[in-house]
Parts: sequence; structure tokens; C-alpha cells
Amino acid sequence: MKHPRILVVDDEPQIQRFLKPALTAVDYEVIQAGSVADAKRAIATQAPDAVVLDLGLPDGDGKDVIAAARAFSNVPIIVLSARDRESEKIEALDLGADDYVEKPFGIGELLARIRSALRHTEQAPKLPNVLSIGSLTIDNAAHRVLLNGQSIHLTPKEYDLLLLLARDVGRVLTHRQVLTRIWGPAHAEDVQYLRVLVGQLRAKIDREPGLPSLIQNETGIGYRMELKTSGGTSEPQFLT
Repeated sequence: MKHPRILVVDDEPQIQRFLKPALTAVDYEVIQAGSVADAKRAIATQAPDAVVLDLGLPDGDGKDVIAAARAFSNVPIIVLSARDRESEKIEALDLGADDYVEKPFGIGELLARIRSALRHTEQAPKLPNVLSIGSLTIDNAAHRVLLNGQSIHLTPKEYDLLLLLARDVGRVLTHRQVLTRIWGPAHAEDVQYLRVLVGQLRAKIDREPGLPSLIQNETGIGYRMELKTSGGTSEPQFLT
């Protein structure tokens, strides 16, 4: 059985020393890079299944790695950085990063983000006609949404938003990414449009007492769909 290969890009030896055994312990193969140049070379030649990327590198900015990788690869990229400015996170995500974890970080959270990124990659080539997430079922072929088996009415924009988030379960989508996909580039800055639409959609799909919203805020950045249940995270089920 092939173990997923994780490229860790960080110039801090202590981070590398910490992450390699932690990732190896859960059956990941770990490769390492400490610079922009080495990271670009590793992505191009060693075909990692996911990249954990620091932004502060000695020969440039980690965002240069994201931009270069996205020119030829869809490998999931999880930014791991001490930079906590919203603008940095948004720029990295807009360039094509899949997720963002701030230093200091918990290894449990990072491993969960890696698992989510790998699941997304496995599912991407086979987008289904029917997707079930907990009690929510999206039948894309019939353009129909069911909650606990009961049909619910969504406006075209609400449906587009739900499908966009559902097909990227666990991944952060920035305001700009969502606005551009739903309303077009001319509305890329109209965040209030999106807030209203999210509110309308939540009112229709969040009807289970005691559970958090299906649509989670990433404050100042965007949204992710991630269903939590009393037993943990509910995995999306691909039905057709």
C-alpha cells in the first residue's frame, strides 16, 4: 500500500525535527525542503500528495511556491505560518493554497487538515451527481436538495453556493473565490452580498438543534463547509 507523501517546507530545523516523526508515526512518507527553490524542485520532481508550507523562507516568500505550483499542479497546499495578518492568509488562499494553519499549532489540528486535503484530492476527479453530507443530500442531476429526506427550496444563487461549498468540504474558500464563482469578477469585492446569501442558506439547511452550522466562518477570510456531529466529523458520501 502506498503511503501518502508529504512535503514539509520550512527553514526552521526544530519544526522539521518535530514534524517528520509526527507524520511518519501516522504512516506518511515525509520529504523536506528549506527554501523556495528546493520546494519548487520537490513539487516538480517528487510528486508529493500534499505540501505543508511555511511562508517565511530564506530565499523568498512561500507564496511564490504556491504560485509556481499552481502553474502545473493541483497538489493540496496547507500553509503553516506565524504570519497572522488576514491579508497574508487571503493572498495565500487566493493564490491557490487549500488551507492555513497558524503557528504555534497543535499536531492534531494539522493532521486533521492534512487528512481533509488528501480526501479532497481523492474525490476531485469523480465529482458525483449525488452528494450526501450528514442529513443533507444534494442531487445535482435533478437540481434538488433534501434535508432529512424532505425537499427544501433553494434559490438558484443559494443552490450554487451550497454546491460550491459541498464540493470542497473541509477547504477554506475565500470571499473573493466564492463571489467570483457565483456573481462573476465584477462582484469580487461585494462581501455583503455573500454574507446575506450565507445567512439565507443557513436558515434553510441548519435545522438540527445542538449542532453547529454546516457553513463555518473563517473570520475575515471566507467560509468552509464542515459538518460536526456528536460522534465527530461526518464524512461526505458520494452516492453516484
